[in-house]
Amino acid sequence: MRVKICGLRTLEEALRAVEAGADLLGFNFYPPSPRYLTRRACETICSELEKRGIPAVRVGVFVNESETFIRKALDENGLHLAQLSGDEPAELLVRLCGRAFKALRPESRADLEQMLAGMPPRTEAPAYLVDASLPGRYGGTGRRADWELAAALAVSPDGGRRFPVLLAGGLTPQNVAQAVRRVHPWGVDVASGVESSPGVKDVERVRVFVLAARSALL
Repeated sequence: MRVKICGLRTLEEALRAVEAGADLLGFNFYPPSPRYLTRRACETICSELEKRGIPAVRVGVFVNESETFIRKALDENGLHLAQLSGDEPAELLVRLCGRAFKALRPESRADLEQMLAGMPPRTEAPAYLVDASLPGRYGGTGRRADWELAAALAVSPDGGRRFPVLLAGGLTPQNVAQAVRRVHPWGVDVASGVESSPGVKDVERVRVFVLAARSALL
């Protein structure tokens, strides 16, 4: 079970997340978010992580940014992957050639299948992130995603894996184990659920979250 701690804003937060066992570290480039980070600040953090040989996957979170902006962030700011969390077209996934994955916020099973119909074939992991649907919002709301729809994306009708899914949306140290057992995702993603205040990570909550996620299927 992979764990992504998202919305990190300082080197200290990133290091504590890694110590707790995080596999992926998320850095948010969406200015309205309380977790917003400038490209320069992200580069400073990622450069230090690189110097220390920390293997965690570094993910940039983008909302309706240009392809040029995203590519520059990937190439110049020490990021491995782009999380497309806005209304980006499917063609952008194709052009980014395996360097990005898409956040989906379906409202129904029909809505989910319609979203997938427009997407290119996905074999990379993660392929998609599933978040709560809230009009006009692009994540980080603390609202719980629809676990049944997430499970429909993660698990095929024969019980095998359909897509490697990152489950996000309203996860906390208290409910993440239940979510993992219900959805069987490739990984889980948390931001507000491990914070002491908006944009400020709580080290103990991060530690308990990672432990709960990893122990859910034991």
